[in-house]
Amino acid sequence: MTRVLIVDDQDLVRAGIRTLLSADPRIEVVGEAADGRSGLRLARQHRPDVVLMDIRMPVLDGLAATAAIRADEQLAATRVLILTTFDDEEDIIEAVSLGAAGYLLKDTPSEELRRAVLTAAAGGNLLSPSVTRRVMERLAAAPRPARPDPRLAVLTERERAVLARVGLGETNDEIGRALFISPATARTYVSRLLTKLNARDRTALAVIAHRSGLSEP
Repeated sequence: MTRVLIVDDQDLVRAGIRTLLSADPRIEVVGEAADGRSGLRLARQHRPDVVLMDIRMPVLDGLAATAAIRADEQLAATRVLILTTFDDEEDIIEAVSLGAAGYLLKDTPSEELRRAVLTAAAGGNLLSPSVTRRVMERLAAAPRPARPDPRLAVLTERERAVLARVGLGETNDEIGRALFISPATARTYVSRLLTKLNARDRTALAVIAHRSGLSEP
């Protein structure tokens, strides 16, 4: 049974989400909260598998609440899935960098939402390569000043090169062609990067690459 906490400031939205999720016998809604602070408190109380988190909320917004959940060692097994009205690349980037398991819009079909919750609970990545590429293209068009990341000190030159290609939204096949290695070897390097940089998925790696200045426009 996948246990879910719903955090959204609109009563009708919470009720609708509860109804949609409860239609799947594999999902149990264990609580609801109308703001990030209450959501954090209930997350600590119920230890859900997944928190469905809105972004724009009073008291404590969803991004800050996500950061607090991911920083809490007692909630290490809890995945945060952003569910919002706002299709904003900056919000997506920030959510992923804070450790969110995925980013969905509130017009997501019912079955897809239920599948996303189950996928998140199983540790899956909910940002497709096409979404990753779109976000990274936005970053490349308006890059932020590079900020050195001390975690990069443990990487080899080849690992840095692979990380830079991930930051461009490239697939393993594309990385292999660019660096003259096989797709399987590229996949191995990406797995090492996930471990060394304690990153949840390729999108998180891409954010690290851009913020560190490794991936040039």
